[in-house]
Amino acid sequence: MLSIQDLHVYYGGIHALKGISFEVPEGKIVTLIGANGAGKSTTLRSIAGLVKKAKGSISYKGQRIDSLPPEDIVKAGIVLSPEGRRIFPHLTVLENLMLGAYTRNDKEGIEKDLEWVYELFPRLKERTWQKGGTLSGGEQQMLALGRALMSRPDVVMLDEPSLGLAPLLVKEVFEIIEAINAQGKTVLLVEQNAFAALKVAHYAYVLEVGKIVLEGPGQELLENEKVKEAYLGG
Repeated sequence: MLSIQDLHVYYGGIHALKGISFEVPEGKIVTLIGANGAGKSTTLRSIAGLVKKAKGSISYKGQRIDSLPPEDIVKAGIVLSPEGRRIFPHLTVLENLMLGAYTRNDKEGIEKDLEWVYELFPRLKERTWQKGGTLSGGEQQMLALGRALMSRPDVVMLDEPSLGLAPLLVKEVFEIIEAINAQGKTVLLVEQNAFAALKVAHYAYVLEVGKIVLEGPGQELLENEKVKEAYLGG
């Protein structure tokens, strides 16, 4: 469904991605794990059209998308929920969610998806008219996820969805990721919490300084000694 081939990205003189290649099959959860600075967020931002590649290709459903502007990538069916949530603090919950649907004009479909988001996140429904900035960290993460889903994507890219959340909320976020996937959405997940990410992932890739050094089914990497030592605390 989503194919990345020989992707190179530079930030000035820094070679952030050094020829990575990987696949995201339809209907699966694929995760990228690795230390800070490994290139995980850069990978997602490249796919979303927010960072320009120096070399390589990004294809979606057999079509090249690496020259498209970000809004056209969203229209094609790929959406990014960014690290740090990036909600609009002075807008209400509803206004934030509706901004997620800015590329759409199917009013009935938008209303249906809004109800679905409210089913996934009942707390957002309770806070429909609250300003985004007044929500807790966990609620803001739910809002960021809900806003992403309002574009009706086929592929949902999540950048550090559990960052800064209490353990109980982390568990809830990962349950929601599985629920999103169960609804037929393909998920590409970047996550510092390698244990939680590998538990839900069908397939995983390990990035180190801009290169993929290991890959395999999530459960298999959970048992891998190198992964255990480097990312799972032994």
